[in-house]
Amino acid sequence: MHENILVRAGEIVSHSLRQSGYCALALLDEDGFPHASTITPSAADGVRSIYLCTGFGSRTASILACNKASLCFNSMEYNITLLGTIEILTDPALKLAMWYGGLKNHFSGPEDEKDCVLHFKTERYSLLVDWNQVRGSL
Repeated sequence: MHENILVRAGEIVSHSLRQSGYCALALLDEDGFPHASTITPSAADGVRSIYLCTGFGSRTASILACNKASLCFNSMEYNITLLGTIEILTDPALKLAMWYGGLKNHFSGPEDEKDCVLHFKTERYSLLVDWNQVRGSL
């Protein structure tokens, strides 16, 4: 049953990408307190691996200090909470591949040096999908 719910959670995450959805990204701030903010995912491999675009600033400073993170996708019908690690990537080809129209409000283009890609890798999950709740590790 876990595997079916994991697959369904991955479908929900992928659907949110196509629907201009967003998720909450929780990090630890410079004082060790949790800080959550919304962010739009750019790509995903189910719930295992999720890419997000952002700029260098407080998020990336937090990640450099502690790379543990949580992503949460939710609605009235589901809650997908993922825990894992996150890394900052600056590869130009990856930045181009992850680029989407909404980023033009913040950056001049994928070649902008202030733009970067975050790669989140899930280690643990807590899912409420189709009114079934499961927790586990990948």
